[in-house]
Amino acid sequence: MSDATPLSPSQDLWQACVDLLAQELPEQQFNTWIRPLAAVVAHDLSRITIQVGNRFKLDWVRAQYGSRIAALLEKISGHQITLELALAPRETPSRSMIVASGFEASAVMEPTDMVASDEISGTSFKNRLNSALTFDNLIEGTANRMGRAAAMHVASSLGQLYNPLFIYGGVGLGKTHLMHAIGNKLLEDNPQAKVLYIHAEQFVSDVVKAYQRKTFDEFKERYHSLDLLLIDDVQFFANKDRTQEEFFNAFEALLTKKSHIVMTSDTYPKGLTDIHERLVSRFDSGLTVAIEPPELEMRVAILIRKAEAELTIMPEEVAFFVAKNVRSNVRELEGALRKILAYSRFNQKEISIQLAREALRDLLSIQNRQISVENIQKTVADYYKIKVADMYSKKRPASIARPRQIAMYLAKELTQKSLPEIGELFGGRDHTTVLHAVRKMSAERQQMTELNQQLHVLEQTLKG
Repeated sequence: MSDATPLSPSQDLWQACVDLLAQELPEQQFNTWIRPLAAVVAHDLSRITIQVGNRFKLDWVRAQYGSRIAALLEKISGHQITLELALAPRETPSRSMIVASGFEASAVMEPTDMVASDEISGTSFKNRLNSALTFDNLIEGTANRMGRAAAMHVASSLGQLYNPLFIYGGVGLGKTHLMHAIGNKLLEDNPQAKVLYIHAEQFVSDVVKAYQRKTFDEFKERYHSLDLLLIDDVQFFANKDRTQEEFFNAFEALLTKKSHIVMTSDTYPKGLTDIHERLVSRFDSGLTVAIEPPELEMRVAILIRKAEAELTIMPEEVAFFVAKNVRSNVRELEGALRKILAYSRFNQKEISIQLAREALRDLLSIQNRQISVENIQKTVADYYKIKVADMYSKKRPASIARPRQIAMYLAKELTQKSLPEIGELFGGRDHTTVLHAVRKMSAERQQMTELNQQLHVLEQTLKG
């Protein structure tokens, strides 16, 4: 907002660095290692001391991210900066001295909090919910309307309809937000409820620890006693037989006691690979809903709302400009917004379309070079000497069906389009048809040298 206290140059420098790292690193890495960091910045911007919670993390941050952080700081500031890493003092420094990554450092979950064996201690139970992710701040649109309605129903009538609730879709579309919103709403109505949000990888880790320490009784007590289990990215259970067995047991125990289970995945239940059939059938026994990429108006609303959360007003015309150029998911929208805000703060310029164009010039350059599905269809049709119209037709002879599958595979590999979007561009086909084509071509490419060579030629032609 216009009356917000402007950031100091030192705050600008560190915040801009963090914003860029958020773009470069996978979300889980960023949240674990970068987001908790605090920085003490010299007044003349010549030295930055990053404060880290313990020795292990200090060594890890130095080894994995130190050189990149130093390079980014120098690139942003335009001059050499001395970077130091130090253990954070036990006494919390004054807020004026510490610049966190847009969050209070104490509010960030430390990696040590992720140890499942310490989850329950007396009456203390860590639910791992992010209280900031609620239904109130979830932008609703066509892309997520059904998922949001189902999630709200689960939160208000636990253990009844839609159990389990299975939410699937691509990266950064808001699946995790929906799960946290369910948990937060339930606890708002029933503070005594036992709720746990967990990523599938952590469940795997918990199974391993229980196996090593022979503590399966404690493991079962922890998971089987829940009122609501929210588990993210269940595709990570693939090929992990013992984990799948324990999850099946937990699943059955929770349903028996009328507890609720909500899961997310990058694909629909029957599209999961290397998951036991009996588990897949359980996943598919409740309600399955898809979250699609947000439409233009929804992307505009998301940008404006998230800018407000950063105490900044984003003009509507700028939001439309960004939304038209960033189409794939909410995470990329947030990344574009961070770049614009960092660019605006550091250069002390008002947000405008021209500023957004400058801040996003690398992204826009990539967009301009992007390969379209239409171009893929034409190139593949020419290569296999069929008509472009055959890409949309219902004809099924091998001479047409196979090039069509190859075009679908290349569309998934070379564009930002979702499976439903690709299916629509191939004559309104269902996304499961596209998924089948992608998996078939991907598998055959590994086994058939001739197909691999053909795909390589097509890829090079399309990439120019």
